[in-house]
Amino acid sequence: MHKHHTIAGIFSGLAAASIWGGMYVVSKVVLEVIPPFSLLTLRLLMGASALGIFIYFRNKRSDVNPVITRELFWKSLLVGFVGYGISLGFQFVGTKLSTASNGSLVTSATPAFVLLFAPFLLGEKSTLRRIIALAISTVGVLAVIDPRNAELSPSLFWGNMSLLAAALTWALYSVLVRKVSKSMDLLTSSTIMLLGGLPSSIAFSVWEITTQGIGEITWGIIGGLLFLGIISTAIAMFLWNYAFAELPAAVASLTFFAQPVVGTLLGWFFLSEKITPLFLTGGVLIGIGILIATRE
Repeated sequence: MHKHHTIAGIFSGLAAASIWGGMYVVSKVVLEVIPPFSLLTLRLLMGASALGIFIYFRNKRSDVNPVITRELFWKSLLVGFVGYGISLGFQFVGTKLSTASNGSLVTSATPAFVLLFAPFLLGEKSTLRRIIALAISTVGVLAVIDPRNAELSPSLFWGNMSLLAAALTWALYSVLVRKVSKSMDLLTSSTIMLLGGLPSSIAFSVWEITTQGIGEITWGIIGGLLFLGIISTAIAMFLWNYAFAELPAAVASLTFFAQPVVGTLLGWFFLSEKITPLFLTGGVLIGIGILIATRE
Protein backbone atom coordinates (compact mmCIF):
# COMPACT_ATOMS: atom_id res chain seq x y z
CA MET A 1 0.00 0.00 0.00
CA HIS A 2 1.34 3.45 -0.92
CA LYS A 3 1.84 5.40 2.33
CA HIS A 4 0.14 8.62 1.14
CA HIS A 5 -2.90 6.72 -0.17
CA THR A 6 -3.02 4.63 3.01
CA ILE A 7 -3.11 7.69 5.29
CA ALA A 8 -5.70 9.48 3.08
CA GLY A 9 -7.85 6.34 2.96
CA ILE A 10 -7.70 5.74 6.73
CA PHE A 11 -8.57 9.37 7.53
CA SER A 12 -11.44 9.32 5.00
CA GLY A 13 -12.92 6.15 6.54
CA LEU A 14 -12.51 7.50 10.09
CA ALA A 15 -14.06 10.85 9.10
CA ALA A 16 -17.08 9.13 7.50
CA ALA A 17 -17.62 6.84 10.50
CA SER A 18 -17.20 9.80 12.88
CA ILE A 19 -19.84 11.83 11.00
CA TRP A 20 -22.23 8.86 11.22
CA GLY A 21 -21.41 8.49 14.91
CA GLY A 22 -22.65 12.03 15.45
CA MET A 23 -25.57 11.68 13.07
CA TYR A 24 -27.85 9.82 15.50
CA VAL A 25 -28.46 12.86 17.70
CA VAL A 26 -29.65 14.90 14.69
CA SER A 27 -31.58 11.96 13.19
CA LYS A 28 -33.44 11.41 16.45
CA VAL A 29 -34.78 14.99 16.41
CA VAL A 30 -35.65 15.00 12.68
CA LEU A 31 -37.31 11.55 12.82
CA GLU A 32 -39.88 12.90 15.28
CA VAL A 33 -41.19 15.05 12.42
CA ILE A 34 -40.28 13.14 9.23
CA PRO A 35 -40.72 9.32 8.98
CA PRO A 36 -37.57 7.21 8.25
CA PHE A 37 -37.98 6.38 4.54
CA SER A 38 -39.17 9.90 3.74
CA LEU A 39 -36.05 11.21 5.50
CA LEU A 40 -33.88 8.73 3.57
CA THR A 41 -35.43 9.90 0.27
CA LEU A 42 -34.63 13.54 1.13
CA ARG A 43 -31.09 12.58 2.20
CA LEU A 44 -30.42 10.68 -1.04
CA LEU A 45 -31.84 13.47 -3.22
CA MET A 46 -29.87 16.18 -1.39
CA GLY A 47 -26.69 14.06 -1.34
CA ALA A 48 -26.86 13.23 -5.06
CA SER A 49 -27.67 16.88 -5.92
CA ALA A 50 -24.73 18.18 -3.86
CA LEU A 51 -22.29 15.73 -5.48
CA GLY A 52 -23.83 16.42 -8.93
CA ILE A 53 -23.26 20.18 -8.55
CA PHE A 54 -19.67 19.56 -7.43
CA ILE A 55 -19.04 17.28 -10.45
CA TYR A 56 -20.52 19.89 -12.82
CA PHE A 57 -18.15 22.64 -11.63
CA ARG A 58 -15.17 20.26 -11.44
CA ASN A 59 -15.71 19.14 -15.04
CA LYS A 60 -16.23 22.74 -16.18
CA ARG A 61 -12.94 23.83 -14.62
CA SER A 62 -10.87 20.90 -15.83
CA ASP A 63 -12.62 20.36 -19.19
CA VAL A 64 -12.56 16.63 -18.41
CA ASN A 65 -15.74 14.60 -18.69
CA PRO A 66 -15.32 11.08 -17.27
CA VAL A 67 -16.74 8.48 -19.64
CA ILE A 68 -19.73 6.59 -18.22
CA THR A 69 -20.71 3.50 -20.15
CA ARG A 70 -24.20 2.08 -19.80
CA GLU A 71 -22.76 -1.01 -18.11
CA LEU A 72 -20.89 1.05 -15.46
CA PHE A 73 -23.98 3.21 -14.84
CA TRP A 74 -26.16 0.17 -14.10
CA LYS A 75 -23.43 -1.45 -12.00
CA SER A 76 -23.17 1.69 -9.83
CA LEU A 77 -26.96 1.97 -9.58
CA LEU A 78 -27.21 -1.68 -8.47
CA VAL A 79 -24.44 -1.24 -5.87
CA GLY A 80 -26.30 1.82 -4.56
CA PHE A 81 -29.52 -0.19 -4.36
CA VAL A 82 -27.73 -2.78 -2.18
CA GLY A 83 -26.33 -0.10 0.14
CA TYR A 84 -29.03 2.57 0.30
CA GLY A 85 -32.08 0.62 -0.80
CA ILE A 86 -31.66 -2.72 0.99
CA SER A 87 -29.11 -2.17 3.80
CA LEU A 88 -30.50 1.11 5.14
CA GLY A 89 -34.03 -0.32 4.81
CA PHE A 90 -33.06 -3.26 7.05
CA GLN A 91 -31.39 -0.80 9.44
CA PHE A 92 -34.58 1.27 9.82
CA VAL A 93 -36.75 -1.81 10.37
CA GLY A 94 -34.21 -3.30 12.79
CA THR A 95 -33.89 -0.10 14.82
CA LYS A 96 -37.68 0.15 15.06
CA LEU A 97 -38.18 -3.49 16.11
CA SER A 98 -35.10 -3.83 18.35
CA THR A 99 -33.10 -1.50 20.64
CA ALA A 100 -30.36 1.10 20.05
CA SER A 101 -27.78 -0.92 22.03
CA ASN A 102 -28.61 -4.04 19.98
CA GLY A 103 -28.20 -1.93 16.84
CA SER A 104 -24.68 -0.86 17.87
CA LEU A 105 -23.73 -4.42 18.77
CA VAL A 106 -25.07 -6.19 15.67
CA THR A 107 -23.90 -3.62 13.10
CA SER A 108 -20.38 -3.82 14.56
CA ALA A 109 -20.20 -7.19 12.76
CA THR A 110 -19.85 -5.31 9.43
CA PRO A 111 -16.00 -5.48 9.23
CA ALA A 112 -16.10 -9.24 9.86
CA PHE A 113 -18.53 -9.64 6.95
CA VAL A 114 -16.23 -7.50 4.76
CA LEU A 115 -13.40 -9.94 5.53
CA LEU A 116 -15.78 -12.70 4.43
CA PHE A 117 -16.75 -11.09 1.08
CA ALA A 118 -13.37 -9.59 0.03
CA PRO A 119 -11.62 -12.86 -1.00
CA PHE A 120 -14.56 -13.94 -3.20
CA LEU A 121 -15.46 -10.62 -4.84
CA LEU A 122 -12.06 -8.87 -4.93
CA GLY A 123 -9.56 -11.69 -4.71
CA GLU A 124 -8.06 -10.08 -1.58
CA LYS A 125 -6.50 -12.66 0.73
CA SER A 126 -7.47 -12.71 4.40
CA THR A 127 -3.97 -12.46 5.86
CA LEU A 128 -3.16 -13.42 9.43
CA ARG A 129 -2.29 -9.77 10.17
CA ARG A 130 -5.76 -8.61 9.00
CA ILE A 131 -7.52 -11.31 11.03
CA ILE A 132 -5.54 -10.34 14.17
CA ALA A 133 -6.28 -6.63 13.53
CA LEU A 134 -10.00 -7.40 13.17
CA ALA A 135 -9.99 -9.51 16.36
CA ILE A 136 -8.27 -6.79 18.42
CA SER A 137 -10.55 -4.05 17.04
CA THR A 138 -13.65 -6.20 17.62
CA VAL A 139 -12.68 -6.73 21.28
CA GLY A 140 -12.22 -2.95 21.45
CA VAL A 141 -15.64 -2.18 20.00
CA LEU A 142 -17.28 -4.72 22.34
CA ALA A 143 -15.65 -2.87 25.25
CA VAL A 144 -16.95 0.46 23.90
CA ILE A 145 -20.57 -0.62 23.38
CA ASP A 146 -20.67 -3.17 26.26
CA PRO A 147 -22.68 -6.25 25.13
CA ARG A 148 -24.21 -6.54 28.61
CA ASN A 149 -26.64 -3.81 27.50
CA ALA A 150 -27.96 -6.00 24.68
CA GLU A 151 -31.39 -7.61 24.91
CA LEU A 152 -31.97 -11.02 23.36
CA SER A 153 -35.63 -11.55 24.23
CA PRO A 154 -37.75 -13.45 21.63
CA SER A 155 -39.88 -10.31 21.03
CA LEU A 156 -36.82 -8.59 19.51
CA PHE A 157 -35.85 -11.53 17.27
CA TRP A 158 -37.00 -10.04 13.94
CA GLY A 159 -35.52 -6.67 14.81
CA ASN A 160 -32.15 -8.29 15.55
CA MET A 161 -32.35 -10.34 12.33
CA SER A 162 -33.01 -7.12 10.36
CA LEU A 163 -29.98 -5.47 11.99
CA LEU A 164 -27.86 -8.50 11.08
CA ALA A 165 -29.10 -8.27 7.47
CA ALA A 166 -28.22 -4.54 7.50
CA ALA A 167 -24.65 -5.30 8.63
CA LEU A 168 -24.29 -8.07 6.03
CA THR A 169 -25.59 -5.98 3.10
CA TRP A 170 -23.58 -2.88 4.12
CA ALA A 171 -20.43 -5.04 4.08
CA LEU A 172 -21.43 -6.33 0.61
CA TYR A 173 -22.05 -2.74 -0.58
CA SER A 174 -18.64 -1.59 0.72
CA VAL A 175 -16.78 -4.42 -1.04
CA LEU A 176 -18.70 -3.77 -4.29
CA VAL A 177 -17.74 -0.06 -4.09
CA ARG A 178 -14.07 -1.10 -4.29
CA LYS A 179 -14.84 -3.32 -7.29
CA VAL A 180 -16.71 -0.57 -9.21
CA SER A 181 -14.24 2.21 -8.30
CA LYS A 182 -11.45 0.43 -10.18
CA SER A 183 -13.11 1.17 -13.52
CA MET A 184 -15.00 4.45 -12.93
CA ASP A 185 -14.59 7.99 -11.61
CA LEU A 186 -15.38 7.75 -7.88
CA LEU A 187 -17.36 10.99 -7.56
CA THR A 188 -19.58 10.07 -10.50
CA SER A 189 -20.16 6.49 -9.32
CA SER A 190 -20.87 7.72 -5.74
CA THR A 191 -23.58 10.05 -7.11
CA ILE A 192 -25.18 7.26 -9.17
CA MET A 193 -25.05 4.96 -6.12
CA LEU A 194 -27.06 7.47 -4.08
CA LEU A 195 -29.70 7.49 -6.85
CA GLY A 196 -29.77 3.67 -6.63
CA GLY A 197 -31.46 3.86 -3.24
CA LEU A 198 -34.33 6.04 -4.46
CA PRO A 199 -36.76 3.50 -6.03
CA SER A 200 -37.35 1.62 -2.75
CA SER A 201 -37.09 4.69 -0.46
CA ILE A 202 -39.64 6.65 -2.55
CA ALA A 203 -42.06 3.68 -2.58
CA PHE A 204 -41.89 3.32 1.22
CA SER A 205 -42.01 7.07 1.84
CA VAL A 206 -45.24 7.41 -0.17
CA TRP A 207 -46.75 4.73 2.09
CA GLU A 208 -45.41 6.47 5.21
CA ILE A 209 -46.75 9.89 4.28
CA THR A 210 -50.22 8.53 3.44
CA THR A 211 -50.42 6.54 6.70
CA GLN A 212 -48.48 8.76 9.16
CA GLY A 213 -48.13 12.18 7.57
CA ILE A 214 -45.34 14.66 8.30
CA GLY A 215 -44.98 16.91 11.36
CA GLU A 216 -44.25 20.64 11.51
CA ILE A 217 -41.16 21.70 9.56
CA THR A 218 -39.27 24.31 11.59
CA TRP A 219 -35.96 26.06 10.85
CA GLY A 220 -34.30 23.60 13.24
CA ILE A 221 -35.63 20.65 11.20
CA ILE A 222 -34.42 22.31 7.96
CA GLY A 223 -30.96 22.72 9.53
CA GLY A 224 -31.03 19.05 10.56
CA LEU A 225 -32.02 18.03 7.02
CA LEU A 226 -29.14 20.03 5.52
CA PHE A 227 -26.69 18.36 7.91
CA LEU A 228 -28.08 14.87 7.15
CA GLY A 229 -28.31 15.46 3.39
CA ILE A 230 -25.04 17.25 2.68
CA ILE A 231 -22.63 16.26 5.48
CA SER A 232 -23.90 12.78 6.52
CA THR A 233 -24.85 11.69 3.01
CA ALA A 234 -22.95 13.55 0.25
CA ILE A 235 -19.66 14.08 2.11
CA ALA A 236 -19.61 11.05 4.45
CA MET A 237 -20.75 8.55 1.80
CA PHE A 238 -18.12 9.84 -0.64
CA LEU A 239 -15.40 9.63 2.06
CA TRP A 240 -16.46 6.04 2.88
CA ASN A 241 -16.37 5.11 -0.81
CA TYR A 242 -12.94 6.80 -1.13
CA ALA A 243 -11.58 4.73 1.78
CA PHE A 244 -12.68 1.51 0.06
CA ALA A 245 -11.31 2.68 -3.30
CA GLU A 246 -7.87 3.42 -1.79
CA LEU A 247 -7.45 0.62 0.78
CA PRO A 248 -7.87 -3.16 0.84
CA ALA A 249 -11.48 -3.75 1.94
CA ALA A 250 -10.49 -5.56 5.16
CA VAL A 251 -8.36 -2.57 6.24
CA ALA A 252 -10.89 0.12 5.24
CA SER A 253 -13.69 -1.69 7.10
CA LEU A 254 -11.93 -1.29 10.47
CA THR A 255 -12.49 2.49 10.33
CA PHE A 256 -16.21 1.66 10.80
CA PHE A 257 -15.40 1.12 14.49
CA ALA A 258 -14.94 4.87 14.97
CA GLN A 259 -18.75 5.18 14.81
CA PRO A 260 -19.66 3.92 18.33
CA VAL A 261 -16.61 5.70 19.81
CA VAL A 262 -17.69 9.10 18.45
CA GLY A 263 -21.33 8.40 19.40
CA THR A 264 -20.29 7.72 23.01
CA LEU A 265 -18.01 10.78 23.15
CA LEU A 266 -20.84 13.02 21.90
CA GLY A 267 -23.17 11.49 24.47
CA TRP A 268 -20.58 12.38 27.15
CA PHE A 269 -20.11 15.91 25.79
CA PHE A 270 -23.75 16.88 25.13
CA LEU A 271 -25.76 14.57 27.38
CA SER A 272 -23.36 14.22 30.35
CA GLU A 273 -23.23 10.44 29.89
CA LYS A 274 -20.39 8.70 31.76
CA ILE A 275 -17.22 7.48 30.07
CA THR A 276 -15.97 4.28 31.69
CA PRO A 277 -12.42 2.85 31.86
CA LEU A 278 -13.80 0.02 29.68
CA PHE A 279 -14.67 2.59 26.97
CA LEU A 280 -11.15 4.08 27.07
CA THR A 281 -9.59 0.59 26.84
CA GLY A 282 -11.87 -0.22 23.90
CA GLY A 283 -10.90 2.97 22.07
CA VAL A 284 -7.19 2.14 22.45
CA LEU A 285 -7.72 -1.44 21.19
CA ILE A 286 -9.61 -0.17 18.10
CA GLY A 287 -6.70 2.18 17.36
CA ILE A 288 -4.16 -0.65 17.78
CA GLY A 289 -6.20 -2.88 15.42
CA ILE A 290 -6.26 -0.18 12.71
CA LEU A 291 -2.50 0.43 13.10
CA ILE A 292 -1.73 -3.30 12.77
CA ALA A 293 -3.90 -3.58 9.63
CA THR A 294 -2.16 -0.62 7.92
CA ARG A 295 1.38 -1.88 8.58
CA GLU A 296 1.20 -4.44 5.73
